[in-house]
Amino acid sequence: MEKQISCGEEDGSGERGLLHTWMGYSYSTTPERILLSRPVLQAALGARHGVLLVEGGQVYSFGELPWKQNHTSSVVTEPVLEAVLSEQRVVFVAAGSVHSGVVTEDGGMHMWGENTHGQCGLSGLSVIPNPTPVGVLDSEAMPPQTVKILEVACGDQHTLALSAKHEVWAWGSGCQLGLNTSKFPVWKPQKVEHLAGRHVLQVACGAAHSLALVRCLPPPHEPRKPPQDKCGQCHQMLYTMTDREDHVIISDGHHCSVGVELDSGETTSAFEGSPDQSSRGKQGKSSPTEPVLSMPTQIPNSPTCITNPESTPPPESKPASEPQNKVPASSQEPVEPTIENPEEPEAPPTNGEFCVEASEFSTPEPDSCRATGGKSSPYPDEQAVKAYLKRLSDHALAEHTTKTPSTLHSAQLSSDCADCFTSDPLIPVAQSVTPMGSALNNLVVSCASAVGERVVSTYEALSLRKVIGYWVPGERVEERLRQEEPMQGKKSSSLGDIREEEAELSRRLSLPGLLSQDIAEFEVKESASNAKTEVSPRLLRRTSRHRARAVPLAPGGIPEADAHLPPLQTEVWSWGRGQEGQLGHGDLLPRPQPVCVKSLNGKEVLRVAAGAYHSLALTAQSQVFSWGCNTSGQLGHMESPTTLPHLAKLSDGIRVWDIGAGQQHTLLLADGDCIQPILYYSGQQVKEVMEQTEEEEKTGEYTQQPVLLPFCMNLGYVSSVCAGGRTCAALTDCNVMGFIASLHELAAAVRKYYCKLSNINSLLLQPLLKLDSLSSTLGQSSAGLLQNLIGRFGRLSQLTGQNSASLTSFLRRSRDIRGLVILDDAHLFLDTYSEYCSAVGDLLVMGGFQALVKPCHDVFGKGAEVVQKLSECSEEDLPLADVLAHLFYLPIKHLHEYGRLLLKLATCYEVSSVDYQKLQDACSKYESMALHLKRRRKEAEYTLHFWKSFPGKMTDSLRKPSRRLICESSNKALTLQNAGRFSVNWFILFNDALVHAQFSTHHVFPLATLWVEPISEENTGIYGLKVTSPEESFTLLASSPAEKAKWLRSINQAVEQALSGLGHDGIPPSTGVTQRADPPISRTASYTFYKDSRLKEAIYEGRWVSGKPNGRGVVKWPDGRIYTGTFKNGLEDGYGDYVVPNKNPNSCDHYQGQWKDGKMHGFGTFRYASGEIYEGSFQDNMRHGHGMLRSGKLNSTSPSVFIGQWQYDKKSGYGVFDDITRGEKYMGMWLDDQRQGNAVVVTQFSLYYEGSFSNNKMMGNGVLLSEDDTTFEGEFSEDWTLNGKGVLTMPNGDYIEGSFSGVWGTGLKMSGSYYKPSLYDSDKEKAHALKLGRLAVHSEEKWKAVFLECWNRLGCDSPGQGQTTTAWDNIAVALTANRRQQRDSPELLSRSHHKTLESLEFIPQHVGPVTLEVYHTIRRYLVKACDTPLHPLGRLVETLVSVYRMTYVGVGANRRLLPQAVNEIKSYLSRIFQLVRFLFPDLPEEGGSLADPPKEKGGSDPAGKQLESPKPGCVVSSSALLLPVLLPRLYPPLFTLYALEKEKEDDVYWECVLRLNKQPDLALLAFLGVQEKFWPVTVTVHGEKQQVLSTL
Repeated sequence: MEKQISCGEEDGSGERGLLHTWMGYSYSTTPERILLSRPVLQAALGARHGVLLVEGGQVYSFGELPWKQNHTSSVVTEPVLEAVLSEQRVVFVAAGSVHSGVVTEDGGMHMWGENTHGQCGLSGLSVIPNPTPVGVLDSEAMPPQTVKILEVACGDQHTLALSAKHEVWAWGSGCQLGLNTSKFPVWKPQKVEHLAGRHVLQVACGAAHSLALVRCLPPPHEPRKPPQDKCGQCHQMLYTMTDREDHVIISDGHHCSVGVELDSGETTSAFEGSPDQSSRGKQGKSSPTEPVLSMPTQIPNSPTCITNPESTPPPESKPASEPQNKVPASSQEPVEPTIENPEEPEAPPTNGEFCVEASEFSTPEPDSCRATGGKSSPYPDEQAVKAYLKRLSDHALAEHTTKTPSTLHSAQLSSDCADCFTSDPLIPVAQSVTPMGSALNNLVVSCASAVGERVVSTYEALSLRKVIGYWVPGERVEERLRQEEPMQGKKSSSLGDIREEEAELSRRLSLPGLLSQDIAEFEVKESASNAKTEVSPRLLRRTSRHRARAVPLAPGGIPEADAHLPPLQTEVWSWGRGQEGQLGHGDLLPRPQPVCVKSLNGKEVLRVAAGAYHSLALTAQSQVFSWGCNTSGQLGHMESPTTLPHLAKLSDGIRVWDIGAGQQHTLLLADGDCIQPILYYSGQQVKEVMEQTEEEEKTGEYTQQPVLLPFCMNLGYVSSVCAGGRTCAALTDCNVMGFIASLHELAAAVRKYYCKLSNINSLLLQPLLKLDSLSSTLGQSSAGLLQNLIGRFGRLSQLTGQNSASLTSFLRRSRDIRGLVILDDAHLFLDTYSEYCSAVGDLLVMGGFQALVKPCHDVFGKGAEVVQKLSECSEEDLPLADVLAHLFYLPIKHLHEYGRLLLKLATCYEVSSVDYQKLQDACSKYESMALHLKRRRKEAEYTLHFWKSFPGKMTDSLRKPSRRLICESSNKALTLQNAGRFSVNWFILFNDALVHAQFSTHHVFPLATLWVEPISEENTGIYGLKVTSPEESFTLLASSPAEKAKWLRSINQAVEQALSGLGHDGIPPSTGVTQRADPPISRTASYTFYKDSRLKEAIYEGRWVSGKPNGRGVVKWPDGRIYTGTFKNGLEDGYGDYVVPNKNPNSCDHYQGQWKDGKMHGFGTFRYASGEIYEGSFQDNMRHGHGMLRSGKLNSTSPSVFIGQWQYDKKSGYGVFDDITRGEKYMGMWLDDQRQGNAVVVTQFSLYYEGSFSNNKMMGNGVLLSEDDTTFEGEFSEDWTLNGKGVLTMPNGDYIEGSFSGVWGTGLKMSGSYYKPSLYDSDKEKAHALKLGRLAVHSEEKWKAVFLECWNRLGCDSPGQGQTTTAWDNIAVALTANRRQQRDSPELLSRSHHKTLESLEFIPQHVGPVTLEVYHTIRRYLVKACDTPLHPLGRLVETLVSVYRMTYVGVGANRRLLPQAVNEIKSYLSRIFQLVRFLFPDLPEEGGSLADPPKEKGGSDPAGKQLESPKPGCVVSSSALLLPVLLPRLYPPLFTLYALEKEKEDDVYWECVLRLNKQPDLALLAFLGVQEKFWPVTVTVHGEKQQVLSTL
């Protein structure tokens, strides 16, 4: 494809990138082919030269090149290679009048040509003969950084560059640079600060003006502020009201007597927001209605800058408007330096190059740099004033407005100038917001409730609606909504209030919800971005005005959701000289800085082009707007004025997709009737004679509208056009293998499709939405569905427009199909089409199109020809509802087009290539989706037909937008088994439910919780289907096997789709989901119970199996109860979390633990609303087994802790009760929550009691010991109350024997004998010796529940009764279940813990008797098992340690408990050893010997060794096996008890140690009996070594 092109090969095959040039548009014009060895990728034309970019990144120049020094003639007929750029890879070229520029792949830039005005960016040289690098340096960055460039644009005397950050840089001469300077030329590139912060997409340069295409900014989110009604200084009311008999006088003439009122918040915004706001300073107001003038923070160096703020201007510089009028500042213009004096100074320009005139500053215009509060007339021109006055209904208001005369000059500079012109003169435009209206509006809103009907009548009389410009039918909403820039600076309060109330009023009175959808959110927010003051609904009702219409929802109103797709929300900004109107602001004034062309807002401009003195803008709807000089007809229309954009006059069906602008002509590339593109030309006719006089040029022929170039069909497939000077150029491609034609056909089809969607929006949707009665006619349901449909339609339209723009750019640039959006983002297109089709189907099913018939008749007439024409429906006499449905289903047809054209593209590639496969796959996706959506359309139509014939009583309850009919049994094909003789049973299968209708009642079975299975025909002989739901089960009888198979298949498919979440849309082919034959038995679904007494009205969400909750799920009861956990066969089973609300809203009962058969069963934790916490075992919702109950807190009245055995929610068995408040600890038996039986009680005062309890009291025989060893042994009747016979023993051994009564410690009454034993009564003393522990609970009786639970975990009902294999199975299940439970939160287990669990999965295996090696294996296993609470033995050890510490720590640390503590450990050992022997039956019992290891066979042992005695064997001991595991955990409390018991002996020991420590070393050696030969030779005494003398 890169072969050498010869002159005779005009249409050689395999060629692309062919360049043709010509001048004019006559029939005799023949394009000339510029021959190059490589395809041309881009061409740029200057005044008399051109620059070409060819494949490979090389650059050629042709035409008049006077700056070339090495050429004898400045005219170059053949393209000349720019050899300097040979080492660079150029990606973009541009040509100005007399200079050129290129951009390289690395973001570098080269310039050459004339440099007299600095347009090449190189100082010191007037001519740059060859491309020279020009660096763009960002000096604001630290350190300064080189800016990468994307593209450049060249004018006559200036150059613009677009950086990779989408900022604009400029250099050269003239105000078209957009820089804050008056010194020209500007040699170095400087950033255009006024566009900083905005995303610029493209720049273009005319002779003396500049254009920029900018992506719209997102709407700002400002906090809502209430309207101001008082002066900020004197705090007096800003508005006054006088109530007269027949009218109300409203005055806003407040004058602050304190001084200038400062607007709060103005100073904070001085350095925030956009660059437009960066120069805002404090704003002062002499009164609330006087102009607000601001002083910028930085005054630019300009001849128009105010040098003396105190100077007084001449009276004639004052604009002709009343001083009470206040005009808003637009954020689009830079803020000029102003002063607080309402009179503006005169500042004539001193430099001819600077384009701002004195009059411009003294009377600032709307789109240029004007003062924030500059005064201007509220009317744009005299005609607008007259039209405005004619429309006013109140004579008083007309009289008021006539008091504000306006000259033509000041009118042209009005602040709302751009708002008063539209591209379509037939559509009225909203009037500009006047300060008078703002003040009145605020006053009316604030005083409506006070003055009642009189204010309403005043409101009517003043025609306030017309003053503030509410949205009315025929109004251009796009322009109205975009009058305020998103980054607009702060306005005065009164004006802001009007905009706030307008937006809020329209939002309140429009179709419900239409403005809340994302399609209109952008526009509405932008309109009401400054504040959101609400208008009183009462006032609106009393005005009896018609409801305001809803905002027409344009496709462009959607926020850009896909950043990688071309943006449609764009703005056009212009600046420079405007003497020909080429800036598009409605005047001939220059603009020194960029200003937004407001009339192009919302037009979706994709590309701009600048001729010498005219400008072009190409929109996504393939329309061309033009403005500026039209002396030769180059604008393509004869509309007036030419200072505002107007549409070029083209025939219907001509869609322009590329533009070029020359000196006095315009070139358009468009789609016609055929696939091949066509060319249109408008502008001056160029004669064939090369030399012609200026008079001939001026009087030459020109076009009144674009004309078709007759030779365009001979050029081939034109991919792009450009123009410059008097020359036109077109890049063409030859159709190789049909590839180029297929690409053009695809792009043209998408452009046509987007224009179709835009027409539907503008011609159908917008007029309908402006209808007052639309909301009431449709009803609430259909109105919401229409809102959703419009949103989906807008999203589809936007995506289509983005695709169209992407394909157009694709044709101009790349040829790699891997860059096609419809291939790379196929899922985005398919999802959008699917969502749109669902929205259309929902509206169709609910009869929305039928409801739209009346509104269509009201808007379009009885015939509704507009709808008929848009629908492209070939059938005649169709009902309008069907025509509307056909119209909205048109996009499905385009999916077929996508598939067909992608397949056509695929045929251009080899079948084995990757590109072919990619195109083929995409084609299959689009075709499959089209068929799928067609099927869904039929389902919607079938459902609509069903609802028309369905009995009306049940329609309202069953008819839903997303519900589709699958099949129904009206033909008696399906009946209910065992139904009554006269009963009527009608079964209707929808995509989300099975409905059983009986006479006037019906029941709905959601498909997600429906199970169906066929009944075998062999035994029954019937064609039955068993249907199971969570609360019902019934059998359906089919009339035939075919009907049975049909219903079974239909129900199963519907259930499968409902479970996959695609019940509404079905299973789209693009998802890759395969249809299963039968839906799964186990599934996840939600269901509300209606019959079950336990779960009535409860909602269950979770797993199901065959109609029963099974697996994880959540149940929520209406009374607030919530269960979250596992289920089994419909009941709570396994681990679960249960919350029961309490009367106190801040507390609830909360259980976390194990469940069984719907009840709390197993280990769990229950946190009661009262504050108590129980942690232990449950059975049948009751505390049963071992558990611990904490009551109260340490600072409460009765905190206590009980740990022990429970039976049926009561304390029964052995337990320890720690009464923290009384300082007592009870360790004994319980029965029915009362202390009953033997027990031990210790107190914090070291009292010790052991004995019997009855009825929760110390009653019966017992022993009581005090700290000083005073002992009483006898009978008790109450707690600590002696009553009966007993013996009281003193610490010295004396004792009293008799009867005692009274409370211990408060005085005792006794009668008895006192005994003082003598030295010779040793036998009698022994008889009275006290033996503690006789009346305490035996250690084997303690904690039986703890060991019993361990046996139960091993599968034994009682200790030792069970199978060992079952026990090991239960251990494996417990470990696996616990590991699975911990898997969700791995942070709870350490790495070593994981390894321990893994090692426990291997059971120690052995065959035969237990040897020493096997014994060690068992011991290691037990050590690991006891290290983790997930093992039953580890759980047992952990619980025993807990109860042991609970018993013997704190108050329980009594020295008299030591024997019991030791015996308790021994009991642990014996009972744990019993468990170990159960797990390892071959392990010898206590005291048994281990078997000897088997002797090795062979070997020559001497006979003498057989006579030796055998080695002693190893004896199995529970202490040796288990104490190493148990004792370290129990050692701290045990050691404390030992220390307390041996406290006296310990004191004696330390006394001896201290006494011996005082002796010298030699004395200690002698005392210890160490032989002197072992004594040291020398010892150190007071630091000196002394010799030890022998005593011998």
